[in-house]
Amino acid sequence: MRSIETADGRVLAVEEWGEPGGVPVVYAHGTPMSRLARHPDDALFTGLGIRLITFDRPGFGESTPRPGRRVVDVADDIATIADHLGLGRFPVFGVSGGGPHALAFAAVHPGRVTRVATLASTAPCDAPGLDWTAGMMEDNRRSAAAALRGRAALAAHLASTESADLRELLPAAEQEVLARPDVQRMLSAAYAEALRPGLDGWVDDELALYGLPWGFDPATISVPVSLWHGELDTVVPVAHSVWLAGRIPGAVLTRAPGAAHAGHFDATPAVLRWLLERD
Repeated sequence: MRSIETADGRVLAVEEWGEPGGVPVVYAHGTPMSRLARHPDDALFTGLGIRLITFDRPGFGESTPRPGRRVVDVADDIATIADHLGLGRFPVFGVSGGGPHALAFAAVHPGRVTRVATLASTAPCDAPGLDWTAGMMEDNRRSAAAALRGRAALAAHLASTESADLRELLPAAEQEVLARPDVQRMLSAAYAEALRPGLDGWVDDELALYGLPWGFDPATISVPVSLWHGELDTVVPVAHSVWLAGRIPGAVLTRAPGAAHAGHFDATPAVLRWLLERD
């Protein structure tokens, strides 16, 4: 891990995986997760010649909290990390709650991005024409409702779920993937690190995703975009990526009929290969 200081004096915690001299790929983790979240087989990155760069969003793990942040605000954090590491143009991707943050970077810093991909991403909470919680699992519906009531209500709701086993919060359709030992080990470590400093990062992340406008329009993204979503997903229903695909010019959506939210682990190798392609 390394610590990178932002212009406003905050600290961003960054981790690297895979091939040190490989193609840099920046990854935005899900919610609530940390820089330790990634595909559990690190040999995947080495085999593809990827230098995977992960980071804690503000308030998670070792990164300084940033109360009131919007999704768009993390775009400049990624740029700060890229500048510190000497990166030029590179691909970026995000899973679940990390998807919007990857898209934000592509929208705000198009000259730094070659390609952007999301897996099981949420759409903006104010997306026109989208019933945001339709088909969504009950706990996430409650989180969304709490976020609209404000920070205190959301913090109280998340505190009530903090001690639960992460797997217990997810529907049965997810359990086959989550039962894999390598996935269990990675998720347990990433979840524990995310919440080690407390709930602030989780609260801020869900407020940004569930209660506030993103701060940018996905329609302004001009780089190649790939969206993946499982048809059986009730954590973030597939309608979210359908909406994004209709909003982002040229975006390509892959809908996986037999996959749920955790199906993103099996989809990651193909997504990484796509990210490495040159236009």
